Amino acid sequence: MIVFFFSSIASRIYGLAIALVCIMIALVGFLLWQVSVTSRELQTISSIYDPLERTIIDLNESGLKRKIAFEQWHYSRIYDSVHTKIATDSQQKYTKYTQEIDEDISKAMAIFQVTHQTNVENIGLQKIKTLLDQFIQNFRIITKRHQEIFTLPEEGNRERASDILSVIEDMQNVVQDQRDEMQQVIVTQVEDATKDATSRHQQILWTTVAATAVSALLGLTLAALITRRLVKPLRSLMIGIETVEKGDLNVDLAVQSRDEIGALTNSFNYFVSELRVKEEIRSAFGKYVDPRILDSVILHPSVNDVTGARREMSVAFADLVGFTSIAEHLTPAGLVKLLNHHFTLQADAVQQHHGVVDKFIGDAIMAFWGPPFTAPDEHAAKACHAALAQVAAIAKLQEMLPEITGLRKNLPQIGLRLGISTGEVIVGNIGSENTHSYTVIGDTVNLASRLEQANRFYQTSILICDNTRSLAGNVIVSREIDCIVVKGKTESTHIYELIGIKGNTLESDIKLTECFSSALTAYRVQDWDSAEARFHACLEVRANDKPSEMFLERIRNFRMNPPSADWNGTWVFDEK
Repeated sequence: MIVFFFSSIASRIYGLAIALVCIMIALVGFLLWQVSVTSRELQTISSIYDPLERTIIDLNESGLKRKIAFEQWHYSRIYDSVHTKIATDSQQKYTKYTQEIDEDISKAMAIFQVTHQTNVENIGLQKIKTLLDQFIQNFRIITKRHQEIFTLPEEGNRERASDILSVIEDMQNVVQDQRDEMQQVIVTQVEDATKDATSRHQQILWTTVAATAVSALLGLTLAALITRRLVKPLRSLMIGIETVEKGDLNVDLAVQSRDEIGALTNSFNYFVSELRVKEEIRSAFGKYVDPRILDSVILHPSVNDVTGARREMSVAFADLVGFTSIAEHLTPAGLVKLLNHHFTLQADAVQQHHGVVDKFIGDAIMAFWGPPFTAPDEHAAKACHAALAQVAAIAKLQEMLPEITGLRKNLPQIGLRLGISTGEVIVGNIGSENTHSYTVIGDTVNLASRLEQANRFYQTSILICDNTRSLAGNVIVSREIDCIVVKGKTESTHIYELIGIKGNTLESDIKLTECFSSALTAYRVQDWDSAEARFHACLEVRANDKPSEMFLERIRNFRMNPPSADWNGTWVFDEK
């Protein structure tokens, strides 16, 4: 009877079902265990390692700022007593950064208290704790020594102050080494924890695939015996997996049963939610690095991208005009809000014309165009298109000022100074051993910065170099402004004011470029009468044209003090 029972088809199916259910339970249990371990690791990273890393970075930054503030305070009081405002400002900064260091120390100690309570201890954290204790002790000693130095010069004992300052300098080096070592250790801890979480994530992935395969096999083998209620959630789970494989992470499957498939669905939802979190982190990282750089350089780097290469590119610097006068009336939060709106509009204008935002510098922005993001024969024209869009964005920002700043009256006028240079640059991942930035460097970058600053001299908005003008071709409308030699260079450069895009430029602007060109030609051959008459004609086309007024002033000076015989019309800048 027993032999008959086990030899029957029903018993085989029942035995197979029991075996498959046991396997499924084991797989789900292992998956849940892996997910639980991964969750704890991620919780440790988010609640301990990441806050501790940010706190140590803040501690390092505040320490450096406090050191600079102390040096400014000390030397302004000893060697430049008339600048009492500098001493007062430095004292306030010193006190502020000292408070920030104390706050960072408290944060770090609180984090270590959490590690003690949660039994998260390892050699790296112990080393950081030891270094932190040493740092705190040295920090208190340095602070005490600082206070001694501040009083000694007033009592006439400058020699004693010099001795103490020498001791402080040695201790500052020790403290800096401690901060750097703490930062290096915590970075290593984060990297190791991330690698462990990634490895475990792969295990979860393959375990999920195995569990899915078993479920599919179970469905095929027992298709004639399982109910529609069991088939439906299984198919739903398969569809969800296919959707995720296609890159769509907006999947949340309904749990329709309490059996193994329901447990697997729960695990799948948890797995997809973890993927969504990682994708959000990747998306957030893309806000700090251009998505094209993130994809083609960081995620899929080539040898040239890593080591650097020489390429012809167009580089632009843009600086906000009138920012200082607005900043004086805004709170820090309002100032940040204004800058965020400004940078958003500027970055959109650059990226819409295939440019890469390199960095934000104060209220200025640096961007570049070129391979592999822009075709070799298009980057100059796209940079010019972007520059005009950036200027238009400033007009939009001007209209938004009352809403952004809360100021309703006496709003200052803002503008944009922008310089574009085209030429050979070195492009690649540049930086320290631990920190890199995909950027461009070279004379072309420096020239773009000089052209942005030259706008102040000529009272223009956009200046481009002759290489940019040549490569952009007939796409743009421009007028040659001058031939200059920027500070630090010996070669002359013809510079142009970008007027607009061909076919979308006013007739008066085109007439101005033609009139100004003829005036500039007469000026360079020292035909002062003709040049003067033509520059006056330019003013008739555009009243208050600043470059024309500037050249008329030059002509008046040259009439009284004629240039040398070998003068070729080049203007040499003696300052940046």
